Amino acid sequence: MYRENAWKKYDEKEEKLVYDFAEGYKDFISVSKTERIAVKEAIKRLNAKGFKNAEEVKSVKPGDKVYFLNRNKNVCAFVVGKEKITSGLRILGAHIDSPRMDLKEHPIYEKNEFALGDTHYYGGIKKYQWVTIPLALHGVVCKKDGSTIEVNIGEDEKDPVVGISDLLIHLSADQLTKTAAKVIEGENLDVTLGNKPLKGEEKGAVKANVLKLLKEKYGFDEEDLVSAEIEVVPAGKARDYGLDRSMVAGYGHDDRSCAYTSLMALLEVNEPEFTSCCILVDKEEIGSVGATGAQSRFFENVIAKLLELAGEKDPLWGARLTMENSKMLSSDVSAGYDPLFPSVSDPNNAAYFAYGLVFNKYTGSRGKSGSNDANPEYYAWVRRVMDDAKVSWQNAELGKVDQGGGGTIAYILGNYNMNVIDAGIPVHNMHAPMEIVSKADLYEAYRGYIAFLTSK
Repeated sequence: MYRENAWKKYDEKEEKLVYDFAEGYKDFISVSKTERIAVKEAIKRLNAKGFKNAEEVKSVKPGDKVYFLNRNKNVCAFVVGKEKITSGLRILGAHIDSPRMDLKEHPIYEKNEFALGDTHYYGGIKKYQWVTIPLALHGVVCKKDGSTIEVNIGEDEKDPVVGISDLLIHLSADQLTKTAAKVIEGENLDVTLGNKPLKGEEKGAVKANVLKLLKEKYGFDEEDLVSAEIEVVPAGKARDYGLDRSMVAGYGHDDRSCAYTSLMALLEVNEPEFTSCCILVDKEEIGSVGATGAQSRFFENVIAKLLELAGEKDPLWGARLTMENSKMLSSDVSAGYDPLFPSVSDPNNAAYFAYGLVFNKYTGSRGKSGSNDANPEYYAWVRRVMDDAKVSWQNAELGKVDQGGGGTIAYILGNYNMNVIDAGIPVHNMHAPMEIVSKADLYEAYRGYIAFLTSK
């Protein structure tokens, strides 16, 4: 169903399925505030559906379900198909990192009897959106003895929250003359951690008190923060949005909405024709770099390991052959048409809420720079798969030419000579602390991903 409002086709029973699916998603995104937590939540669901850690199996055969874990920030899961693995995979690839702020290596300092957390923002953000809202701290502190301590402050209703202050309107005459990019500077995105001095301390007493509280609760010292990874994210749960409850408001829809729907689609697959795969990666918001980003050799190595488990004699060559024969949906979000800001979109080539799964033949910027630009033959095949399954879908570009742009992981997997196209969910407020998606689009993406994985 091409470019039709999905709500119009649902009967009462189908609407209930849409709303029920969204409840599961809200639970996932409310908890999965970081990529590490998203991986942990994904593995819970994989284990519940009978998937096994590939490190614990000696061989695989058609119908087997396995997953590979990488540094607690990537997970790659497979349902082995009837066809030889080298005939190609059906791959859903999404990223599980989102824009945020990270505490620096020496983060806690005191200024004018306030304890503050020094941050470095991660990914593309409008900095002014992140002030005067409740924030939480999530992450890990890794100690020299090899132990890892999980930190979670601000999500429990009994927890305190932290935040970033802004200048009061009464004294903002100079501030309001600045451009939006400069009204809040990156070095001023420091988080307020406390204001109460530790008794008996004369110098740095407020900082000392904060460190004492952290020591009492988590058992680490200031020095341990050098090898920590603490992310500053919006506090609170995802909520229904709109009086009709047709949408979801929350942090991290980009790209955990596509990660969740991709994962849930894989969990529904049994004995597919071609081996089904869902890979969740890190670091997309900063270029897909590093050991846990899509540019890592992790995925290529994992396929070689899977082939080895399947008895392939030359798994390294087999991995290259497998990737070349594979089909992939780069499951990433798209910019939803916003009626308050119509000037940045081409209405004939925009993604609309409730019109279903969005295909972006290309993303990029400045003349498609950094884009995958999918082959039309593959696009036609994907269209047939969606229409045969009666999935609501649409196509879009990422705004008007010369308005800006963005990228996904599609081009990286395209470098392996596989067929790739972007397919995701339209979002409002992308990269803001509160993003918005349609429940109908979530459900149609899930249905579309199942159709893709089970296609011939």
